[in-house]
Amino acid sequence: MNRIEKFFGLRNEAKIRYLDGEFEVMSPGDFVRCAVTAQPIALPDLRYWSVDAQEAYASAEISAQRYLELNAIERSNTPSR
Repeated sequence: MNRIEKFFGLRNEAKIRYLDGEFEVMSPGDFVRCAVTAQPIALPDLRYWSVDAQEAYASAEISAQRYLELNAIERSNTPSR
Protein backbone atom coordinates (compact mmCIF):
# COMPACT_ATOMS: atom_id res chain seq x y z
CA MET A 1 0.00 0.00 0.00
CA ASN A 2 1.31 3.44 -0.79
CA ARG A 3 0.89 6.84 0.88
CA ILE A 4 -1.99 7.82 -1.40
CA GLU A 5 -4.00 4.74 -0.39
CA LYS A 6 -3.37 5.52 3.29
CA PHE A 7 -4.56 9.08 2.72
CA PHE A 8 -7.82 7.83 1.17
CA GLY A 9 -8.64 5.50 4.03
CA LEU A 10 -7.18 2.03 3.47
CA ARG A 11 -5.23 1.79 6.70
CA ASN A 12 -5.37 -1.67 8.25
CA GLU A 13 -5.25 -5.07 6.61
CA ALA A 14 -8.06 -7.33 7.79
CA LYS A 15 -7.66 -11.02 8.58
CA ILE A 16 -10.45 -12.95 6.87
CA ARG A 17 -11.80 -16.49 6.95
CA TYR A 18 -13.26 -17.23 3.52
CA LEU A 19 -16.45 -19.28 3.49
CA ASP A 20 -18.85 -20.42 0.76
CA GLY A 21 -20.61 -17.28 -0.46
CA GLU A 22 -19.44 -15.11 2.44
CA PHE A 23 -16.45 -14.30 4.58
CA GLU A 24 -15.88 -13.81 8.28
CA VAL A 25 -13.72 -10.98 9.58
CA MET A 26 -11.36 -12.49 12.13
CA SER A 27 -9.36 -9.31 12.73
CA PRO A 28 -10.85 -5.93 11.72
CA GLY A 29 -9.37 -3.90 8.92
CA ASP A 30 -10.18 -1.92 5.80
CA PHE A 31 -8.79 -4.23 3.12
CA VAL A 32 -7.21 -7.57 2.18
CA ARG A 33 -4.50 -8.21 -0.41
CA CYS A 34 -4.89 -10.11 -3.64
CA ALA A 35 -2.93 -13.37 -3.30
CA VAL A 36 -1.58 -13.05 -6.85
CA THR A 37 -0.94 -9.32 -7.36
CA ALA A 38 -0.70 -8.08 -3.73
CA GLN A 39 -3.12 -5.31 -4.76
CA PRO A 40 -5.20 -4.05 -1.82
CA ILE A 41 -8.92 -4.86 -2.06
CA ALA A 42 -11.30 -2.82 0.09
CA LEU A 43 -13.64 -5.15 1.98
CA PRO A 44 -16.80 -3.70 0.35
CA ASP A 45 -15.23 -4.51 -3.04
CA LEU A 46 -14.16 -8.08 -2.18
CA ARG A 47 -15.94 -10.43 -4.61
CA TYR A 48 -13.51 -13.25 -5.43
CA TRP A 49 -11.78 -15.71 -3.12
CA SER A 50 -10.93 -19.37 -2.65
CA VAL A 51 -12.33 -21.26 0.30
CA ASP A 52 -9.83 -24.10 -0.17
CA ALA A 53 -6.76 -21.87 -0.52
CA GLN A 54 -8.10 -19.15 1.85
CA GLU A 55 -6.97 -16.45 -0.60
CA ALA A 56 -8.57 -13.29 -1.98
CA TYR A 57 -8.37 -12.18 -5.63
CA ALA A 58 -8.73 -8.75 -7.23
CA SER A 59 -10.73 -9.93 -10.27
CA ALA A 60 -12.54 -12.88 -11.83
CA GLU A 61 -9.69 -13.33 -14.32
CA ILE A 62 -7.09 -13.54 -11.56
CA SER A 63 -9.32 -15.95 -9.64
CA ALA A 64 -9.67 -18.26 -12.66
CA GLN A 65 -5.94 -18.12 -13.37
CA ARG A 66 -5.12 -19.04 -9.76
CA TYR A 67 -7.71 -21.85 -9.77
CA LEU A 68 -6.02 -23.39 -12.81
CA GLU A 69 -2.57 -23.01 -11.21
CA LEU A 70 -3.66 -24.64 -7.96
CA ASN A 71 -5.36 -27.53 -9.76
CA ALA A 72 -2.30 -28.11 -11.96
CA ILE A 73 -0.11 -28.31 -8.85
CA GLU A 74 -2.60 -30.62 -7.16
CA ARG A 75 -2.76 -32.93 -10.22
CA SER A 76 1.04 -33.09 -10.45
CA ASN A 77 1.23 -34.16 -6.79
CA THR A 78 -1.35 -36.93 -7.23
CA PRO A 79 0.19 -40.35 -8.00
CA SER A 80 -0.84 -42.01 -11.27
CA ARG A 81 -2.80 -45.25 -11.20
